[in-house]
Amino acid sequence: MLKSETPNPIANHLGKIIPAVLLLLLFITFLGSWYTVDQGERGVLLRNGRVIGTAEPGLGFKIPLIDTVVKISTQTHTTSYGTLQAYSRDQQPATLKASVTYSVPPDRVEEVYANFKSIDAMVARLLDRQVPTQVENIFGKYTAISVVQERIKFGIDVTDAIVHAVKGPIEITSVQIENIDFSNAYEKSVEDRMRAEVEVQTQLQNLEKERVSAQIAVTQAQAQADSQLARAKAEAESIRIKGEAEASAIKSRAEALAQNSNLVELTKAEKWDGKLPTTVLPNGTLPFIDAMKGN
Repeated sequence: MLKSETPNPIANHLGKIIPAVLLLLLFITFLGSWYTVDQGERGVLLRNGRVIGTAEPGLGFKIPLIDTVVKISTQTHTTSYGTLQAYSRDQQPATLKASVTYSVPPDRVEEVYANFKSIDAMVARLLDRQVPTQVENIFGKYTAISVVQERIKFGIDVTDAIVHAVKGPIEITSVQIENIDFSNAYEKSVEDRMRAEVEVQTQLQNLEKERVSAQIAVTQAQAQADSQLARAKAEAESIRIKGEAEASAIKSRAEALAQNSNLVELTKAEKWDGKLPTTVLPNGTLPFIDAMKGN
């Protein structure tokens, strides 16, 4: 009799596992053959760890298990520095808060990966070293008062210094000096000085006001004096003209009397009211007798 073959359990298990593994490998291969890059990113294509190109936003395909894609952001980022220590030109200590806005140019993502592997590493090696140094250097060129009075210019100078100092695949958009904090003692002295300056300005304004008021009073007094003088001159001129008129009349009357001696007696007769005088001096004559004699 022939013996029946005994089923081999190991062979049965392998027969089931191998197809499952092959199916899994095919599935992984399928999934690993494509990739997506979001808008605001660029992909760095690596083949066995070597950069072979970049990928634009969208769907892309690669060799599974051989090619990989590292995504680098090209969006705008901001890094803040809250405790930057510096001394002004007049040796006043201050704590500054600054922020740097930057981005990676899309055509330099390969350089970012090749030199730094990631944006965080790039920021640590480029910005984190240069920002405190450049802020301290520029701040040292200003006095404590001038850095406050010329804060916009100070910010521009800091931006220019950082842009020129940072060399790499990074584009610095702006640098903001968000706060400058001096010591309490210095801020108190500044407050006292500003209060004194305000007081001086107030006094100067008061003096100017008094000067203007005095000038107005002088002008008014001069105007009044000029008015009185003009009035006096007008009155004097009026009197002169009136006197000249009266003198002219008297002269004319005198000339008339000289030309006609009987005019006096005529005038007396015209003014006589017809009554004889009650008292007549000895050897005196009556008025009308003289008038009659004149006729």
